[in-house]
Amino acid sequence: MAQFQEMMRQQLESSMHTELEKLLDTAKAAEKEVSKKDFEGFKNLYHRFLQVKGPSIEWIKIKRPPEDSIQPYDKIAARGLPDNVADSLNKLVVVKLNGGLGTSMGCKGPKSLISVRNENTFLDLTVQQIEHLNKTYNTDVPLVLMNSFNTDEDTKKILQKYTHHRVKIHTFNQSRYPRINKESLLPVATGLAMTGQNAEGWYPPGHGDIYASFYNSGLLNELIAQGKEYIFVSNIDNLGATVDLHILHHLVSQPNGKRCEFVMEVTDKTRADVKGGTLIQYEGKLRLLEIAQVPKAHVDEFKSVSKFKIFNTNNLWISLAAIKRLQEDKAMDMEIIVNPKTLDGGQNVIQLETAVGAAIKCFDNALGINVPRSRFLPVKTTSDLLLVMSNLYSLDAGSLNMSPKREFPTTPHVKLGSSFTKVQEYLTRFESIPDMLELDHLTVSGDVTFGKNVSLKGTVIIIANHGDRIDIPAGSMLENKIVSGNLRILDH
Repeated sequence: MAQFQEMMRQQLESSMHTELEKLLDTAKAAEKEVSKKDFEGFKNLYHRFLQVKGPSIEWIKIKRPPEDSIQPYDKIAARGLPDNVADSLNKLVVVKLNGGLGTSMGCKGPKSLISVRNENTFLDLTVQQIEHLNKTYNTDVPLVLMNSFNTDEDTKKILQKYTHHRVKIHTFNQSRYPRINKESLLPVATGLAMTGQNAEGWYPPGHGDIYASFYNSGLLNELIAQGKEYIFVSNIDNLGATVDLHILHHLVSQPNGKRCEFVMEVTDKTRADVKGGTLIQYEGKLRLLEIAQVPKAHVDEFKSVSKFKIFNTNNLWISLAAIKRLQEDKAMDMEIIVNPKTLDGGQNVIQLETAVGAAIKCFDNALGINVPRSRFLPVKTTSDLLLVMSNLYSLDAGSLNMSPKREFPTTPHVKLGSSFTKVQEYLTRFESIPDMLELDHLTVSGDVTFGKNVSLKGTVIIIANHGDRIDIPAGSMLENKIVSGNLRILDH
């Protein structure tokens, strides 16, 4: 039986290689070279995908990480900063993951170009933050954007507006991998062109692809030659992911033999974060455990806040020299995430992906740092957008800071209904963003609009049933209120 399965695997792999060669034959010369490199990575992933038997984790082997492998942020910050902060900063590169589109928020083009605060986009805020660092400390911290084929063209057009800012900006592209048919396990695309039906045949393979594509682009070696030592990687939509001088100092001040090659910022789990990946000790190494790897019988245990108390913010600090070593030794090992999708025509496909944090087990002296929740402020939905546009935060040199007027440091829980999903529609429903300084919880459902200068406090629930409409009048103050039914105030 095992022999038969091995024969089938080899046959499939051989068919895949033939199909990939056919796809390469449809390419123009320049495109062919890039795709060749991409396909090498894909072949490796596909080979491992066919080898996998059962779950990649044996639940019984999972242990809690040793105490010293996850340090509290306060302990790192207590060491203070050196006089020569500039020396540390000049060893740093900021990398933002910029491969995603704004489709889930009803926007066309790259997500990083959505306005989030005072007409500033995610990208504007990032550039402002790094420029402020470079001006304050007289340093040269560059910004690197990892684009995907979905975002590259639009991002490059917009970069021209930053030419007079004090930030050098580089870009490189994530790989482009073929989606595979769920039944045949072979590519659905018939050519390399991104037109017609073929456009749906390709995908960027998750942010775990950063190591190979950064290395293949030549940019990694270029930055090492300039004396850069660490990258700080984060999602561009995490507005809390600013350069932290204490973490940077901790990294660059380690003695050579004990150099920490990888830091993962984690933070305490709340009920809202039950699906976030967590750090575990597995076979003597620190390892990222994602919900996709958890056997069904243990999913509830994984989600429990009592057993797994922290989750990965995807703010990572990684040694450039270590990435180079692991790439050249072909020692980068990340679990495969099998992501099922249905194409517009109804065809079922799978995408083979990897996650950047999963490589933590390959690096020496890896460390988790338990950071304040304020370093995790992702904007995934318009509910998140409402929070960051409100007076809960003030904007200072591209960084959002919680208002000192808020008496408790936690952010309110906001849940906006389907009428608010798309950014354009959401914006038309607020004449101005309500005062939310004393808000704990807001739920809004149905056809609801807000007048100017509304104030929301405590727990506020507003539900317009189907066919009804609720207009919250200008200047209203709602404190611990449930509003339902129909409410329209018309000008006389």
